[in-house]
Amino acid sequence: MMMDRVLRFFITLFLAIAGGALLYLATPLVTALISTELFLLDMGLFNLTAVSLLCMLVGAVLGGIIGFIISPYLIRKLKRFSIWVENAVAKMPVHDVVAGAVGLVIGLIIASLLGYTFSKIPIIGDYIPVIFSIVFGYLGIRLALRKKQEFAEMTDVIAKALRELAKGREARQAAHAQAAAAETAKQTAGEPVGKQYKLLDTSVIIDGRIADICDTGFIEGTLLIPVFVLEELQHIADSADALKRTRGRRGLDILQQIRQEKKLKVEITNQDFDDIAEVDSKLVRLAQVVKGKIITNDFNLNKVAQLRGVEVLNINALSNAVKPVVVPGESMTVNIVKPGKEPGQGVAYLDDGTMIVIESGYRHVGETLEVEVTSALQTAAGRMIFAKIKGAA
Repeated sequence: MMMDRVLRFFITLFLAIAGGALLYLATPLVTALISTELFLLDMGLFNLTAVSLLCMLVGAVLGGIIGFIISPYLIRKLKRFSIWVENAVAKMPVHDVVAGAVGLVIGLIIASLLGYTFSKIPIIGDYIPVIFSIVFGYLGIRLALRKKQEFAEMTDVIAKALRELAKGREARQAAHAQAAAAETAKQTAGEPVGKQYKLLDTSVIIDGRIADICDTGFIEGTLLIPVFVLEELQHIADSADALKRTRGRRGLDILQQIRQEKKLKVEITNQDFDDIAEVDSKLVRLAQVVKGKIITNDFNLNKVAQLRGVEVLNINALSNAVKPVVVPGESMTVNIVKPGKEPGQGVAYLDDGTMIVIESGYRHVGETLEVEVTSALQTAAGRMIFAKIKGAA
């Protein structure tokens, strides 16, 4: 087998090195027996003489021959020993193996500390760490196996304490959630039956149109401003980016304007959800708790809230709904401001931003003309009106 050949090679090599080293140590004896000057010459290689070099070579050859001869016997003994160790470990309980390994590690650590302390002693200092490692390693294994029952009980106590800590943390979290729900119920108790909460998100506050809508009186109930939305507005207002800073300050001004008008009751809630990181997710959770509606112009928040059963009032949808209705054949006066995408077209805009595409209006850019509506198209981005110059064929 390949493994037997490898082991035989290393055993032969080891004994060859050992034989060379042993005969090298016997060089003074050989030198005393052989007084020939030729054998005492310096070979110039590691300060070796001819006698010492010859002793090393002879020892290596003899050791190699002996190793090659006895290596099959040593390999058989090694295999039997490994099988015996494997069977002994397999028969041992898992607790004994773990306890023995822990005891060995502790014993070796103690031996290393003591061995370093006594290693400064002359002559025997180099051998003391080896002796300590053998003694304390053996003592560690023996003591660990004898005290394995106490060790297992100590491990169970530590595991039980960790489980109790985990249960206590979960109980505190549950109590905190119940206290938050009770506080919200307490805040909403005693309110009129018709009261409904409307929650504002960051985007609709910065947009600003919510202030005009509140001023008209179309929104009923109470505007609820979560504290985490205010913190996000403050973070935007303190941004290093000038554009973001302007948007954040505009949002804070809009909130102040809504509170000063006093046409709609505004409340600020300190309820937060520490287990949720995203502001939009917190807003949806709060709407579920207070059973309110979210006012936003964020398309993604609109979809997520609807999927989670929360009603949403979208400012963009409201804006599209209240745009003027035009019918084919209706006349209007517009100012053509630029060419259209298609050849010959001109583009104009109504006061609310609705785009009017005028056929053959390219030649009249910059002029104010009366046009006649031919059709209207409603898209997700808004309404688009198609028209032609009145009186044109």
